Amino acid sequence: MYDHVGLHVKDLKASVRFYEATLTALGYVLCSQDASGAGFGPKGAPALWLYADQGTKAPGAHIAFRAKSRAAVDKFYDAGVKAGGKDNGKPGLRADYSPTYYAAFLSDPDGNNVEAVCLA
Repeated sequence: MYDHVGLHVKDLKASVRFYEATLTALGYVLCSQDASGAGFGPKGAPALWLYADQGTKAPGAHIAFRAKSRAAVDKFYDAGVKAGGKDNGKPGLRADYSPTYYAAFLSDPDGNNVEAVCLA
C-alpha cells in the first residue's frame, strides 16, 4: 500500500541521529542524505524521508501510495482533483528520482502532500 512516508523535522541533524540509532535496531539504514533531507529504509530502498523544515505552514506530512500502473497514477490524480484536492505536481516522470519514477502529487484538504507512484 505505502511506498514511502515523509516527515518535516525542525532539526535534521538531531532527527537523523535519532532515526539512525533506532532504525538500525530494526535492520534499516541511512540510504540518502543531503542538506534538505535524509532517507531511511532497507539498503538502496529508502521509505522514510525526513525533510528539513523550511518554515512551512502546512502540517507537512508526505504519504506516497504505490500504484500498479501509470494509468492508475493518472486516475488517482484526476479523482483527487475532482474530490477537492489541489494540484501539487501533475502526473509524469520524475527522472531526478529515477528513470522510471512516474508520480503525481496532490495536497489534501488539510494541506498534506499525497502522492501516487509507479516505479515500472
